[in-house]
Amino acid sequence: MGLLWKLLLLLSLVERLTGSGVLLKPVFTKQPGSVVFPIHPGENRREVVFSCEAQGHPSPFYRWKLNDTFLLPRPGSRYSLMGGNLHISHLNRDEDTGIYQCLASNSFGTIVSREASLHIAYLENFKTQRRSPVRVREGQGVVLLCGPPSHSGGKIIFTWIFNEYPSFVIQDKRRFVSQKTGNLYIAKVEPSDVGNYTCVVTNTVTKSSVQGPPSPLVLRVDGAMGEYEPKIEVQFPEVVPVAKGSTVKLECFALGNPVPTISWRRDDGATFGRKVDVNKASGVLEIPYFQQEDAGIYECVAENSRGKNLVRGKLSFYAAPQLTEKPQDVQKTIDDTLVWECKATAKPKPSYRWLKNGEPLDHMEMNNGVLNISSLNLADIGMYQCVAENKHGRIFSNAELRVIAIAPDFSQNLVKVQTLARQGGDVLIECKPRMSPRGVISWRKGKEALRESHRVMVLDNGSLRISNITKMDAGMYTCVARNQFGVASSAGSLLVKEATVITSPAGHLDVTIGESIVLPCQVRHDQSLDLKFTWFFNEQLIHFGSQGTYFEKQSAGDIMIRNIQLKHAGKYTCAVQTKVDSVSIATDVVVRGPPGPPVDCRVTAMTETTASLSWGQGTDNHSPILSYTIQARSPFSLGWQAVSTVRETLGGKQLSATVTDLSPWVEYEFRVLAINSIGTGEPSKPSKKARTKEIVTPARVNGGGGGRSELVITWEPVPEELQSGPGFGYVVAFRPLSAQGWMQAAVTSPDSSRYVFKNESIPPFTPFEVKVGVYNNKGEGPFSPVTTIYSAEEEPSRAPGKLRARSVSASEVQVTWRPLAWSNNRRRILGYEVQYWSKKEKQESASVIRTVGNKSIAVIRDLEGSTTYYVSLRAYNSAGEGPQSNIVNVTTKKPPPSQAPVKIMWNTSNSKVILKWDQVHALENESEVTGYKVMYSQDKHSSPSVVETNNTSLELSLPVDQGYVIQIKPFSEGGEGISSRQITIPKIAGGTAQTQRSLDVTMKCSEIFSRVTPCGAIAHP
Repeated sequence: MGLLWKLLLLLSLVERLTGSGVLLKPVFTKQPGSVVFPIHPGENRREVVFSCEAQGHPSPFYRWKLNDTFLLPRPGSRYSLMGGNLHISHLNRDEDTGIYQCLASNSFGTIVSREASLHIAYLENFKTQRRSPVRVREGQGVVLLCGPPSHSGGKIIFTWIFNEYPSFVIQDKRRFVSQKTGNLYIAKVEPSDVGNYTCVVTNTVTKSSVQGPPSPLVLRVDGAMGEYEPKIEVQFPEVVPVAKGSTVKLECFALGNPVPTISWRRDDGATFGRKVDVNKASGVLEIPYFQQEDAGIYECVAENSRGKNLVRGKLSFYAAPQLTEKPQDVQKTIDDTLVWECKATAKPKPSYRWLKNGEPLDHMEMNNGVLNISSLNLADIGMYQCVAENKHGRIFSNAELRVIAIAPDFSQNLVKVQTLARQGGDVLIECKPRMSPRGVISWRKGKEALRESHRVMVLDNGSLRISNITKMDAGMYTCVARNQFGVASSAGSLLVKEATVITSPAGHLDVTIGESIVLPCQVRHDQSLDLKFTWFFNEQLIHFGSQGTYFEKQSAGDIMIRNIQLKHAGKYTCAVQTKVDSVSIATDVVVRGPPGPPVDCRVTAMTETTASLSWGQGTDNHSPILSYTIQARSPFSLGWQAVSTVRETLGGKQLSATVTDLSPWVEYEFRVLAINSIGTGEPSKPSKKARTKEIVTPARVNGGGGGRSELVITWEPVPEELQSGPGFGYVVAFRPLSAQGWMQAAVTSPDSSRYVFKNESIPPFTPFEVKVGVYNNKGEGPFSPVTTIYSAEEEPSRAPGKLRARSVSASEVQVTWRPLAWSNNRRRILGYEVQYWSKKEKQESASVIRTVGNKSIAVIRDLEGSTTYYVSLRAYNSAGEGPQSNIVNVTTKKPPPSQAPVKIMWNTSNSKVILKWDQVHALENESEVTGYKVMYSQDKHSSPSVVETNNTSLELSLPVDQGYVIQIKPFSEGGEGISSRQITIPKIAGGTAQTQRSLDVTMKCSEIFSRVTPCGAIAHP
């Protein structure tokens, strides 16, 4: 025990002297490497040096092992040390070949270097000086043996001389030199192959070559060799281990007649990568930089016209260990536990062992690379090495273990100067002095030793825990640590504060989308402590100001949510924190809103004009779904449009419906919207596109008319949205009435509305049955109903007779005639065309009016008075106009008077209005006045009543308690003349007074005052 304490004191002294910046443990700076050393025959003075160098304080000393046996360099021996380097003189290939390791040691332990091998390269001479001739037939295969001499170290290369140097055998499909055996293989001997063959062996390290004795090849004279199947003479082992990253070469060669071809393949069918070199001429497969994926079974196939043979072998991947996790230097206290882990990758998996100061550890707990040492003491100090190894190599990793012994020390871990705790809570006051070995920890409160209870406990690690704190627990607490090397203490005070309490109750809020709400968080707390409020939404921190304008802080700890949305539904937590405690309260917020989108909208059936849909209910967002609406979209619609359904209103529990009023052969998408008391929700995802069935025919099929020998057929084109697919057109079918077969014609333009069939054999005005159908690239569709039309008719052949013209007024002429027969089997009369022109005009510029139907009278209007007009007449039908009738003339009457009635007088008596005016005299070119029309109404906007008289006075029985507007105009045989200006007879109050006014109103008076007030208003009594 005394020795251990002396070592402890020595370590402490060294640590103080050297300081923490100097590396004390031995660490290799240079390690030995493997050597292949060439020796030529007769040499014995060659020297090999293995390097080894390490740093450490104190300086390390060195030892060496050969094949796990220590070498003892002595004066005069072949082994000597210069620093850490090992010198070997007068090499002996039998004694010096093997595995070398360097050991570097100082007072902190010993480390072992990596392994280094020494191989001595040499090449001896051939022993046999003469070989017997090899006799073969032409076409036979032959193997010439090399029989190389003893050799070691370095790569050996084999070549063959043919007859004499420097004529070397060139390898091709027929000749092959194996670099494994050195033998020369000739697949099929030819006469040119006869001669002497000499094997040459070269060592690439010693750079020396030796030649064997010549092997004569002689051709037998007993006939040539016949053809035979390949016989593989050069093949690779069944299992070839290949190191990771190395290059592997597989040899394969066969004898045979004809000369076999060599091919390579993998057993699993995988193709060769670009890096693989397949030399078919030399029978070698080369794989550089070998990796795990290159492992597998490889096959060599030799084949000629007589047959084939194959050999196979497995390339197995292996890798020497590579460390992935290394133990690190560690400093522990006495009685502590050490766990070191060492991991490496290798194939096959590595095994692990541990060394301490270069010697195997066998009494420690080791498991799969993990070293576990419990209850550490000073004897465990040293240098440790993890060795990971498999049959392909081993690797070392170094680490230092220090075990320290010190008196208690609080300098780096003082007890907290001041600890705050809340009343009724728990507190932990840590006590973590540095000491080794671990001693005893006790506590004082004030000056008194602390008595433990169910509330006050000293934990195993020395910390003090107090539960259910009261005000009486406040005070100064001191931690005292003791071990065999000394005593130390550290003190801190405990302050007890009132607990923080949230006074706002936890709750549940039910709100509607768009509303604004306040979530309260009111607190009662110790006034000496600062509060920190933190809000969480669904356990995620709310960052005010970064989530739009929804969340706002209010007074104290409250928050407001403005314009609340569905996404804001969830759990809101207010967390209040002080230096001594933290409390929280949660509020569940339910947001009612329009329904979510329905799900899985699909079309279950389609007809020509209907679609059956089904869907699944989406979220109701806390308000029951009341109804659904359906929208549709097609290539011909302006976006989504509402559609009709079999039930006009779809209830909230209805999850299917039939859409009506669709167009045939149109591709539709559908979507569903749910409605609740809050509003209409988002639409569902569109259904897959579906097409209504095909049923469409042209409408309003008709026809007739056209030119001679034509049958004109018309219809209303099918709208674009109803045109059923590409290649859309029309099929026009027609036949004479009562005929059996149909004639058909195709109209390719989908916008066409007319087809004309022309044939000189078509009789005029013959009935035909017609129908129009549709077609597209898929075929023909249905036809429209059959309609009867007529072929083109002949124009009228006769002129109307007994044409008469009579002047009705200055602007109108009445024309009469005897009508033609309405129709026969060749033509019809659709009406008559009247031509008229004045005497000063030509017939070519005549005006025309047409009658429709079988009429025999027409009135020509808007003519000039006192003018002679010529009139002619012809019948017309769809084929054109018939011949012209005889021409008659007629002269229009003189124009009516151009002067209006003047000097209009009126008076009223009881229920009568009496009117008088001056006679209107016609001018020379005007027709004489034959009477007057008196027009009266109660206002300017109502239709007037008309009374005719031949006199210049008129008595009207009218209620005088109404006002009237009156006009008077003359008329003659030439028509109506010009009206007088409007005169207004005002309403007479009471209706019983008798009023008489004599109006001496001149034209001048009328012209002046009519703009201001009725002339009757300025009458003189």
